[in-house]
Amino acid sequence: MENQQQTTAAVVTTKEWVLIYLIMIVPLVNIIMLFVWAFGSTENPNKANWAKARLIWMAIGLGIACILWFTIIGALLAGFGDGAFS
Repeated sequence: MENQQQTTAAVVTTKEWVLIYLIMIVPLVNIIMLFVWAFGSTENPNKANWAKARLIWMAIGLGIACILWFTIIGALLAGFGDGAFS
C-alpha cells in the first residue's frame, strides 16, 4: 500500500457552535448558511457533515409536513362535498 497521510480536522469550538446555533435562529439565513457549510470546500468536515445531516432532517420534516397538510386539506374538501359542514 502507498503511504497515506491521515489528516485530522480541527475541533469545532464551543464558541463556534454557539455562533452556528445563533445563525440557525434567523429565518432564510439558516437555510442559505446550511448549504454554504454543507457544500463549501473550505469548511471544517465536522461542520460540513453536521450541515448535511441537518439538511436531510429538514427535507424529511418538510416531506412529512406536506403529506399531513395534503391529508388534512383533502379530508376537509371531502367533508365539504358530503355536506358534513352544512
